[in-house]
Amino acid sequence: MLDKAATLFHAQGYHATGLNQLLSEGGLPKGSLYFHFPGGKEQLAVEALAISGGHVCQLLRETLAAAPDPASALRTAIDELGRVLTESDYRQGCPLSTVALDAAADSEPIRLACAEGFGSWQAVIEEALTGAGLDAKKAASLATVTVSSVTGALILARTQRDLAPLHAVANHLCATLDKELS
Repeated sequence: MLDKAATLFHAQGYHATGLNQLLSEGGLPKGSLYFHFPGGKEQLAVEALAISGGHVCQLLRETLAAAPDPASALRTAIDELGRVLTESDYRQGCPLSTVALDAAADSEPIRLACAEGFGSWQAVIEEALTGAGLDAKKAASLATVTVSSVTGALILARTQRDLAPLHAVANHLCATLDKELS
């Protein structure tokens, strides 16, 4: 149920994803939603956002661990996000942004779940940048710029149905990282 909810919220947002759709696509009877999620759809969304945010966090960790430098890792992660976007026919961009834009202003638990997800991505990038030799303040700033740029590029790529914004952001961020780390 959580995986299906994460996919639906990722593609459609919070308000466009109805309980009946969640139940039918999750293959659950109606009573089971409130049994497992007494907070209803909002609780389900918060837990699904944690899963979605965790997937990107894991992607970042794995690519940073496997790559020779942070810029190479970032390009690999951006390429993977672009692959997901195109394979979903431009329905699945940033797994948190759709819900953040749709519901974070109306729901404190959803806002906090989105903030936690974005924050975890920033923390992973910041840690990699400090490990590569940047001072903590500059690493924190570049991590914020990186997450903001990539999420914005995913929104543009999704609406334009074109990966060009992602490629432009990847090129710019990688050049910046190479310069800062040399």
